[in-house]
Amino acid sequence: MNRGIGDMKPGLMLVLSLSAALPAVAQDDPRLTRSREAAMQLQQELGARLLAALESGGPVEAIGVCSVEAAPIAERLSAQGGARVGRTALKLRNPGNAPDAGARAVLAAFERELEAGPTARLERFETQPDGSARYMSPIITQPLCLACHGAEIAPEVAATLAEHYPTDQATGFAVGDLRGAFQVDWPAPLAPDE
Repeated sequence: MNRGIGDMKPGLMLVLSLSAALPAVAQDDPRLTRSREAAMQLQQELGARLLAALESGGPVEAIGVCSVEAAPIAERLSAQGGARVGRTALKLRNPGNAPDAGARAVLAAFERELEAGPTARLERFETQPDGSARYMSPIITQPLCLACHGAEIAPEVAATLAEHYPTDQATGFAVGDLRGAFQVDWPAPLAPDE
């Protein structure tokens, strides 16, 4: 049976959006593979919880999941992997996820690449002279996202967003827009005498 993207389960669409953006050939730094795994794990765990909340209580319940559960999931993955795992965006919902100048530049590049067409591979892994590294992969707006991030939001959803996120900027998106990115930051290795 042929199924289009619109016929897929929302959780599967979330996984596909990240999987489709990953290049087939990996660089030789083992942190790249570990970064991809951490980003995928955050996406899958948060996506599964959001999907369950949407199915049981709709978008209002999903907002509660994001506001309460996203940070602990990211913190646990960070502690397990030795790198800071999280999300960031140009249009923020949670001010704690604000991008630094480097992340803003990557997000802007992702937007340009998305505008160029669907063949662009969207991920970045960059190392710094001190040995630290950053990985970013895009979060692409899916139909499921529009209830809380779209241009037309139901009044009860808008009220809940205002309660949890009084400075929310993360609305007005359309399917296929760059919603944000998963980000994995690796610290510089310790010097032998530290």
